[in-house]
Amino acid sequence: MKNVLIIGSTGQIGSELTMELRRRLPSGTVVAGYISGAEPKGELAETGPSAVVDITDSQQIADTVVRYGIDTVYNLAALLSAVAEAKPQLAWQVGVGGLFNLLEVARERRCAVFTPSSIGAFGDEAPKKKTPQDTFRNPKTMYGVTKVTGELLSDYYFRRYGVDTRSVRFPGLISYVAPPGGGTTDYAVDIFYSAVKGERFICPIAAGTFMDMMYMPDALQAAIQLMDADPSRLKHRNAFNITAMSFDPEIIFAQIRRYIPDFAMEYCVDPLRQAIAESWPDSLDDSCAREEWDWNPHFDLDAMTKDMLNKLEIKLKHKL
Repeated sequence: MKNVLIIGSTGQIGSELTMELRRRLPSGTVVAGYISGAEPKGELAETGPSAVVDITDSQQIADTVVRYGIDTVYNLAALLSAVAEAKPQLAWQVGVGGLFNLLEVARERRCAVFTPSSIGAFGDEAPKKKTPQDTFRNPKTMYGVTKVTGELLSDYYFRRYGVDTRSVRFPGLISYVAPPGGGTTDYAVDIFYSAVKGERFICPIAAGTFMDMMYMPDALQAAIQLMDADPSRLKHRNAFNITAMSFDPEIIFAQIRRYIPDFAMEYCVDPLRQAIAESWPDSLDDSCAREEWDWNPHFDLDAMTKDMLNKLEIKLKHKL
C-alpha cells in the first residue's frame, strides 16, 4: 500500500483506520472519502486530503482513484444491522450496488479492495460455537444478505478478473473514539459510556446472549495486516473469520464492576436486536486467519475493559 482511499472515512471504523494508515504511511497518501453531510472534522480533516466519494456513484470513485493514484481502497460504506433492517432497499443499494461500482473501478484501475464482512453473514444453520471458516451462510437479515453477497462478489472479481480482493468477518467492534451507529453489538460500547458517566445501563440484549467482540485497535491491525499479507499464502480471501473474545451482557457487566463496583444494569430487551443476535454465532473459529496471515489479537476482555475505562474517563471528563 502506498496511496489509499478510505470510503466511509467518518464512520466508526473509517475514522480510526484513516488516522492509523496516515501514521503508518507518512510518505504515501491516505484520502478520507466521505458523503455530503458527513464531512471530516478536526484531525481527520487536517492531516490529509479528503474527497466526496459516494459508494453509489461510480464516477466519483473513479475520479478520486485517478486523481490520487490510488492502489488500495478500503470500502467501509454500509448500513449496520439494525439500521439495515429498517431500510433494506438502501442497505442493498449501498452494500451490494456500491461494492459492484467499486469492483468495476478496481478492475479497470488495478486497485486492491478491502470490504469487511461480518459475523452477520452466518445464520441459524451454522454451528453456534466455534463457527468454522467454511460452513453454512444463511443469514436472516438484510445486513447479513448483503455481507454474504459481498463475499461472493469479491471472490468472483478475484477469480474472473484478478482483482486483489480481501476481507475479514468482523465481530462486534468496541471503541471509545466514534459513537455507535446502529449495530446489534453496540450495547458493548454503550455500556462503557454509562459506566463512566455513573448512569444505570439499560441493556437491549438478553442475559446469556453470547457474541464475538473485538477492541478497535485489533480490528485496525487486522484490516491493515491482511492487505499487507503475502498473497501466495492466502487460501481464503473473502472473508476470514477473526475474533478476540466472546461474552454475554452479564460477563461484561461483571468485568466493569471490578473497576466501578457501584455500576448498575437492568434489561429492556429490544426484540429486533435480540432476534438478530440470536441468529449469529456465539463464537468463531479463526484458525485460518492465524495460519494464512499470522492473525493474533492483543486485547482480551480485561485489557480492553481497563483501556476503555481509562480512555473514556479522559474523553468524557468524568473521574472514576
